Amino acid sequence: MIRVICLIGGLAGAVGLSQYPEFSQQYIQRLAGQVDALTIEAKRFDDTALAEGMGREEALQALTGSDFLDRRQVDMRAMFARHARLSDNLLALRAATPLERLILPHRMVDGPTMQEVWGDFTPAVPVSVAGVAAAGTGFVGGWALFAVLIAGMVAPFRRFGRTRADVQRREPRVKQDPPVMRPRLVTEQSHTPRLGGAQR
Repeated sequence: MIRVICLIGGLAGAVGLSQYPEFSQQYIQRLAGQVDALTIEAKRFDDTALAEGMGREEALQALTGSDFLDRRQVDMRAMFARHARLSDNLLALRAATPLERLILPHRMVDGPTMQEVWGDFTPAVPVSVAGVAAAGTGFVGGWALFAVLIAGMVAPFRRFGRTRADVQRREPRVKQDPPVMRPRLVTEQSHTPRLGGAQR
């Protein structure tokens, strides 16, 4: 039964991870669009600041004095940070091969981009080398995950069984009293003492 459950987990992992190469490719395409949009916004802000004789940081510090400007400064700083983060992730994903992307899931964590890709994603048959490799990795990973989960659920019962067995082995046994030995009846022969030198 346990092997059947682990087999199901392996197959589920194989099917799921086999879609990773195609999903990552579509993610890169959407990520590139996000980076392009952020690049245009960042350039527009920098051009406006330069026209006023300021750099980016000076222009950001100038956004203060009212609640609206303060919120605007926070939003712009968040936009610049996201632009830098997504640009770095895009460069890493584009430089990696489909197989290398299997170890780069941490580069695909942008929430809005992920939602867009997931909403339009259609599973495909893994016919590429990367797809087959991902399927094999998913099978092994799914099998191992289910095996660990089952072992974790069964371990307390096995431990309880071993504990009871240990207690039973450690319980002192009541020693039985040694058998009562019956005293031997010694038959003594009565000897009549003889008087030396006496004659009848």
